Amino acid sequence: MRWLTVGLLVLIGLLQYPLWLGKGGWLKVWEYDRQLQAQKDVTRKLEIRNAGLDAEVRDLKQGYDAIEERARFELGMIKQDETFVQIPEKVPGKAAK
Repeated sequence: MRWLTVGLLVLIGLLQYPLWLGKGGWLKVWEYDRQLQAQKDVTRKLEIRNAGLDAEVRDLKQGYDAIEERARFELGMIKQDETFVQIPEKVPGKAAK
């Protein structure tokens, strides 16, 4: 009777091995699920970035306000008959003399 019990336990162990550790077992499924969730997070961030870029492209194609704003802030351009005044920022920690 003892050998029968041991034999059945070994058989159950052999049947459980592919379920947990084999190809397509639960451990691999859990790992693939974790990788899938990480990839979904990356994809979600990229979709938000792409939506912002798409809106910026549409804005640049439709109106001159976005082009003017970009020229002013990125290239430092000004309109004709405008006066450019630059105000230096105060550096914290230095006392004025």
